[in-house]
Amino acid sequence: MSNQSKRVILITGANKGIGLETARQLGKEGHTVVVGARDEQKAAAAVADLAKEGVAAQSVILDVNSSQSIAQAATQLEARFGKLDTLINNAGVVFEGWGSKASETTLDAWRKTFETNVFALVAVTQALLPLLRKSDAGRIVNLSSILGSLTLQADPNSPIYNFKAAAYDSSKAAVNQYSIHLAHELKDTPIKVNSAHPGWVKTDMGGQDAPMNVVDGAKTSVWLATLPADGPTGGFFHMQAALPW
Repeated sequence: MSNQSKRVILITGANKGIGLETARQLGKEGHTVVVGARDEQKAAAAVADLAKEGVAAQSVILDVNSSQSIAQAATQLEARFGKLDTLINNAGVVFEGWGSKASETTLDAWRKTFETNVFALVAVTQALLPLLRKSDAGRIVNLSSILGSLTLQADPNSPIYNFKAAAYDSSKAAVNQYSIHLAHELKDTPIKVNSAHPGWVKTDMGGQDAPMNVVDGAKTSVWLATLPADGPTGGFFHMQAALPW
């Protein structure tokens, strides 16, 4: 299958930041991009923003923390397209400061972080998997982070060794494990599942000290969203390079 075959692609949390830029890049490749956002006005604004650049995006109201919203979005996508080719689980949150102490991270922060970054991601994936199975070449991209790498977090010589946010980092390690398990389950199907580290990017979450711009931050998701039939599955990547778990 050609990378340029036109796909139906849903991106969660796509009204701003990396999600919006991912939609822009995939839309310019000619794919049908669906902006998932919990706020109808923000979703509409994102679609209008993309239209100015010649990207004919659509939107769907999707609050990833609401089972009712997820179910409604799945129904709408099925009615519109009859299938889904790529799901990009882009929505994510962080409630700690970088360098916060694991011993002082509140249970509330742990719960809220896992609710969106892990449980919501699983819920969206489970709800949309039937539509992905109808694709000739389904792709699932789970937005993770290099901060979820146990190997690099434990290595005093690693560049991220002192970047610690226990709940957020643990949630991304959980996402990586989920990607491995789901890829294993689907290994005999056309569906590929991978984790993406976008990089440290200048966004609301990444902050202005981040070294990467949002254009580059979207490239890993764009690549994994359109993998050819001989592409990888069950991996953890940044800019087409594998990262240690």
